[in-house]
Amino acid sequence: MNRKWLIMMSVLVTGGMLAGCSGGAATGGTSTAKEPAAGADKTPAKAIKIEVARPGGNLPKPEEDPLKQAIDKKLNVDFNMVMIGGSDYKNQINVRLAAGNYPDVFELEPGEIKSFADKGLLLDLTPYVPKLKPVLDFQGKEDFERGFIGGKQYAIGRDANLPFNTFLIRKDWLDKLGLKAPGTLEEFKAVAKAFTEQDPDGNGKKDTIGLTGFELDTFAPLFGSFGVGSPGNLYLKNDKLTDAMFDPMMKDALTYIKDLMDSGGVDMEYITNKNGLAIEKAYQGKAGIIYTGWQSFLRKDSEVKWKGVNPNAQWVQLASPKGPGGQFDASYDYGKAPQYFVISKAVEKDPAKLQKILDVFNYMASPEGLNLVSYGIEGRHYKLNGGKVEPTELMDTEGGYFSIYQMAGRKELEYLSTRFPYVEKELKFTNEQPRIKILNSYIYNYPAGFNKNDMDRFTKDEIIKFIHGKRPLTEYDQFLATLNSTFKNDAYLEHAAKLLKEKGILK
Repeated sequence: MNRKWLIMMSVLVTGGMLAGCSGGAATGGTSTAKEPAAGADKTPAKAIKIEVARPGGNLPKPEEDPLKQAIDKKLNVDFNMVMIGGSDYKNQINVRLAAGNYPDVFELEPGEIKSFADKGLLLDLTPYVPKLKPVLDFQGKEDFERGFIGGKQYAIGRDANLPFNTFLIRKDWLDKLGLKAPGTLEEFKAVAKAFTEQDPDGNGKKDTIGLTGFELDTFAPLFGSFGVGSPGNLYLKNDKLTDAMFDPMMKDALTYIKDLMDSGGVDMEYITNKNGLAIEKAYQGKAGIIYTGWQSFLRKDSEVKWKGVNPNAQWVQLASPKGPGGQFDASYDYGKAPQYFVISKAVEKDPAKLQKILDVFNYMASPEGLNLVSYGIEGRHYKLNGGKVEPTELMDTEGGYFSIYQMAGRKELEYLSTRFPYVEKELKFTNEQPRIKILNSYIYNYPAGFNKNDMDRFTKDEIIKFIHGKRPLTEYDQFLATLNSTFKNDAYLEHAAKLLKEKGILK
């Protein structure tokens, strides 16, 4: 048992005793209070206002939001979700913190959490772990520990998602050209080239391409065919910490991708494509293979978009081609929470508000609250049939924003199968694909003098040069030497190994 978990277990014992004395929600979803004496004023206490800041948008007005209203009524709170769009989020959070105008709860990335905590801006949740027992029980030890950063429980991380991405391919194009779904790397190259050269849409023009995508993610499953992670990934290989760039098979993977590029089967705009643009090209019938999430093509609202342009198109999932390193469908960071929620240090001065915040998280992890934030209002958005959730049409039309409230997480496969029962087979396929388990999310800070953004930018630029033939692969070892000498990648790996050993992941 590692030292960090011993600390948390000891806190659970002492904290549980304290919670028993304080009347806090040590084992339940909401706080309890003593019944007032006979004849005492039973006027309900004023609702406590809680402000949660999150990046994003598309939240209904409070008076039109049944989830907010249900949470408010259940917990006697005024739960105010503030959504801040795009890149403005981090700027606005920094401005608010600098001005002392703290949100009660807000989202941060792991590296930001350590930095903010060091400045004394975040509440150390370690003493409050006993009062988060419903969240801990729902998520399980491994998921809950994602919020344990820098030796303390500074965050409540939403339990992890399942992978969404696979290759998708135009089956109707394969049928038109008399080809089978590619199962090997050579077959994949041949199909991508045929989609470019053999007029699979039958319009008499050479206006189609094989593989499209977004930056180096375009080739993610092809790296997996060589048993290597995508550039920038850290993972264990033969029980040793491995940087994808230094993996002995990386050079072979780049050689294959260069050959694929040279064959003409790749959209040369993949470098400048935004992710949405690559998907749009596929919708419009300009590309026949793409690596993306199932929801972008197989969900009903997505299907309507591409069928409106190509009603006879048939998009199906495709496993990664078999290669010398296996058949990994890219890599996935199973240790990364989709979101990390922190509580402002200022809330500590208001114990009643703090307790209500903990109550909200616990309620969202309880069976009743989990149904609410997952499926909406019973009788309106879903019905229960023998304990099984059956969605109504209103879940689709009104439930697009429900995930914003899933702050403790959700039962992912059960949730997706309930919301989208028509893609149950595709969900199973996606979930069963083998993936390289990367460890980057555990590296929440960096050694002095190391700038990961600079190194990642240099790495990406050089990889593109290699696969476009702008730099010969005979210089690959020279490239690796530069990563160490100029960008201090060796110091980064040494630091990463230390953090992973502290987590008990690396021996």
